Formats: sequence, C-alpha cells, structure tokens
Amino acid sequence: MSEIIYRDAKVEDAEKIVAFYNYVGGETSYLSFEKDEYPMTVSEQEDEIRSLEGNQTNRMLLAMDGEEIAGIATIHSTHKIKARHDGELGIVVAKKYQKQGIGSRLIQMLIDWCKGNGVTTRISLDTRADNIPAVALYMKFGFEIEGCRKNSTLLNGVYCRATFYKCLRLKEKSR
Repeated sequence: MSEIIYRDAKVEDAEKIVAFYNYVGGETSYLSFEKDEYPMTVSEQEDEIRSLEGNQTNRMLLAMDGEEIAGIATIHSTHKIKARHDGELGIVVAKKYQKQGIGSRLIQMLIDWCKGNGVTTRISLDTRADNIPAVALYMKFGFEIEGCRKNSTLLNGVYCRATFYKCLRLKEKSR
C-alpha cells in the first residue's frame, strides 16, 4: 500500500466509483445495497460529480491508494431553505483498508468542510445498531443517538435490529 491521498471526486473517477460501490456492496451487509446493486450508472455518477462543482452543501471525497479507491465519504444536503443546514454523511471504506484511520480522516475532513461552508450546522447519518465498529467511529466524533427505526433493514428474511440516527451539531442557533 502506498500513501493514501485524499481528494475530491472528479468526473473521470465516475467509472471507478461505480465499480467500487458495486464491489463493496458485496463485502458487507451494512450498506443499503448488495453487490452490483449500486443505483447509479457511470453516466449518472458523472452528472452527480458535475453537480458538486461549486456546490456549497454537497461534497464527495475519495481516499486513493494510487489509482485504487480505498474509501469514499459524502455529505449531501437538500437545497430547500428549511433543511439545507442538515448534511447527511455517507461513508464506506473497502475491507482491506479498514482499521487504518481512513474512515476517521474522511469524516474529519467532511466535518471541517461543513464547519466552514457557512450553511451546514448539523450532520446526520444512519447505521445499523449491530455495526459496532461504525457506531464506535461515529461516537468518537461526537455523534449522538437521536432515534431509531425498527425493522428498517430486511436481510436474508430477517429484520435487523434498529437503525440508529446519529446527529452531530456543529453550531447551535436559538430561535
């Protein structure tokens, strides 16, 4: 493994991003999709990356090991005035790159970016309650349990334990 480089996604990364997501979907049951079920085509992924240029509330970061994607982290917010302050965090690190600090670095970079974007005051995410390493990682950054959805994931005919929503408040604004 060479040094991991962290950078924004580029349009020319779209094919690798789709392949990465399709691959990691088969490495874990914690994602919302299985192997080869990533919902975007390469063309759609290219459009998504283009939409990030100059976007104040949405970003996609890649952790690169040479030409190979080791991990991806995203923040997505709606552009609706009443909800654009809430960015949803998504992150996945390929199994062979886990436990090397890549996830922590990606999350910290997105938190720092959100603190400086002038819009995002809250970051939320959801994960299955039985995803212990992810829960520990999110708690390390100050995410708190905000609630749960029971039976939100059906896996091999069995409903998984509750999905917890976590929220990191970057700035408190009073009414």
